[in-house]
Amino acid sequence: MKALLLLFTLLLPLTATAQVVHYPAASGTERPEPLIVQGALDVANVRPLLDDFHRRHPHVELTYRNLDTLPLYRRFLATPDEADVLISSAMPWQYRLVNDGHAQPLDTPASRDWPAWARWRHELFAFTFEPIVMVVRRELVERYGQPDSHDELLAILRDHHDALRNRIVTYDPERSGAGYTYAIEESRLSPRYWDLVTALGNVDTALVDTTGEMLEGLASGRYWIGYNLLGSYARRVVDANPDLEMVVPDDYTLVIQRLAFMPRQAPHPRSAQRFLDYLISEAGQGVIAGQTTLGAIHPELSGPGTADAWRAEHSNALRPLSLGPGLLATLDNLKRQALLTRWRREFEREDGTP
Repeated sequence: MKALLLLFTLLLPLTATAQVVHYPAASGTERPEPLIVQGALDVANVRPLLDDFHRRHPHVELTYRNLDTLPLYRRFLATPDEADVLISSAMPWQYRLVNDGHAQPLDTPASRDWPAWARWRHELFAFTFEPIVMVVRRELVERYGQPDSHDELLAILRDHHDALRNRIVTYDPERSGAGYTYAIEESRLSPRYWDLVTALGNVDTALVDTTGEMLEGLASGRYWIGYNLLGSYARRVVDANPDLEMVVPDDYTLVIQRLAFMPRQAPHPRSAQRFLDYLISEAGQGVIAGQTTLGAIHPELSGPGTADAWRAEHSNALRPLSLGPGLLATLDNLKRQALLTRWRREFEREDGTP
């Protein structure tokens, strides 16, 4: 296995700092085939896929850049001919790019057999199954019990308002594409969502951009409750820390899917096709199931590490976001501004509940 070159690079304007992983082509390769993948998928989870793909295709010179969701989207719009494959959990933004004509189709046996609910026009492919969860610390559970639903979380925040001040963390929906997506979906799902937003504001909840920031604060003990984390990221940290517990709410649990496509202006279309096809192949999905926490969705796979396993344990609670035109509605400028305005108003409102 070739040594990985892991470095941090300051990117062009309109972007944030990206973590970059580079796999050189095998020594002696006469004509290396470049492949540039840009994604909102942390290196710990994507590395097994990159390792396996490069082992199968050692003649490929592979570069992976990891960015947050909105910087990734903005960077693509600024340079649509830079990446060969684009990956993101911000489903509405990925759908918009493909709907606006930025993708090219993948026509392979794997793409033709891919479940209809997990693709759009053979151009946009879901390849993971990732519930959105809560993470709580042992101190919270010992003092106030574990919140197993959104209603129980609301009750704990109200009943222990002073003790929990500055002890909660969640996404900032204005800065985070994922956070905004969860907010608009929850506002549709639960009539008590806005009560929960008010309760979060009343305990001075910290607002951050990524699940990684939440997990860092939870692991250090700064926060006792993390709300709306990517379960795929949380699982790995929770499993390694006995002071943390991951909670899959039993009333409803959003599920997002990582979406990937080949840009129409991909500079290396043959490499792009090969990698996207790998992501939805049984081999690639087997790596997802066995070596990551992302949740494989290949119809031939079941058991630990798959969507089937999640459905078997939490079927009544899971609420996957649908891959379809409804995602565009969430990005309507007027609706987006209205949602964010109300979110901020409710977050800053005093809770008058006794």
